[in-house]
Amino acid sequence: MTHSIARVVAASTALVAGFVGGAAPAQARTTPEHRGDLLSLTPVSDLTPAQVSGFLKDAGVDSATVRYGVRGYRVTYRTITPQGAPTTATGLLVLPLDGRHGRVDLVADTHGTMVDRDYAPSVGNDYGRLSPYLHASAGRAVAAPDYLGLGEGPGRHPYMDTASSVSASLDMLRATRTAARELGRPLTGDVYGTGFSQGGQVAMALGKALGQGADAHFRLKALAPVSGPYDLAGQEVPALFDGRVNDTSGVLYLSYWLTAQNRLHPLYKEPGEAFRAPYDRVVDGLLDGSHTEEEILGALPGKVKDLLTPGFYQRLQHPRGALLAAMQDNDHTCDWKPAVPVRLYTATGDTDVPLANTLSCVRQLAAHGKKAPVVDQGAVDHNGAFRKSGPQIVRLFDSVAGTA
Repeated sequence: MTHSIARVVAASTALVAGFVGGAAPAQARTTPEHRGDLLSLTPVSDLTPAQVSGFLKDAGVDSATVRYGVRGYRVTYRTITPQGAPTTATGLLVLPLDGRHGRVDLVADTHGTMVDRDYAPSVGNDYGRLSPYLHASAGRAVAAPDYLGLGEGPGRHPYMDTASSVSASLDMLRATRTAARELGRPLTGDVYGTGFSQGGQVAMALGKALGQGADAHFRLKALAPVSGPYDLAGQEVPALFDGRVNDTSGVLYLSYWLTAQNRLHPLYKEPGEAFRAPYDRVVDGLLDGSHTEEEILGALPGKVKDLLTPGFYQRLQHPRGALLAAMQDNDHTCDWKPAVPVRLYTATGDTDVPLANTLSCVRQLAAHGKKAPVVDQGAVDHNGAFRKSGPQIVRLFDSVAGTA
């Protein structure tokens, strides 16, 4: 869950790696043995260490961990929809330009909320590339999935559907393994998981899948998510009504979540049951992946109470049935015992994803006997939590890998 921050950086046009394979039709059969198949690989960026540092500094991110230049590629691969049907997705692979020819470790980096498909990491030279460039410039390969329906993937994004975000992310790791080998930078199989906001929740769930042996080629080494909405029913949704989530973010997240989840769960039959007029006539179309946050927020009211019908406003405060199930389906990402170091990052000043979400995650992990230290970045906002945490996570991964 993060607002877009427009950042443009001058990048070299010396993109040396070519296209791998021809793009297969999206309707091609995606069986379990074909999930994660690499369909195409397209160079998208090539930055020197100085350019990476400038990109990070312009966004307010400490660049002290930058050691190498980076080269980025758009990966197109086979995966499945939430219903299990074949589809394709895209993501960003970033490799360090470190002069080595041996195997490299991999960072699985899952991004926060994006309403405009063109801001996804593999397409937009924007906020979604900050963390991938940060980690790749420290010497690791990075796989940053766009998720379903973002970037150049077809369809609409099933926002906050954890299961499909994990399946798309896992298949991105598989495609990345093939792509890295084709590019002469094979992977070690060691995976370090991180993610911000929506991606923090996805990172925990992807870590759970890897930790439980979802793919024998990958070994989870550490988890370090930032400000994830780990507890929708207990914390994030109640925070929409008690002032812990600011009004602007509340309107954006809630409209996005309701319209996306209604395609997966029977939350309402007609938009007018949930959204007040005239917003009921426009809200679904605004969240089709082709509108910016500014366009969406400009067409919606400033407060959650003015967005929803009185009846649905009350339902959200006392959810039950399909509405409660839609929340709880995504509230178990911390409900396991990782066998690797876990460190959770958050900020007291975060009014997008309040700190209580992280404390809920801590309690779930503790119930399984796993102690997870919390790093509170203090009185910074949501994006500030990432800016401060990102470089710290690079150093954590260095420490775990023994390269600090």
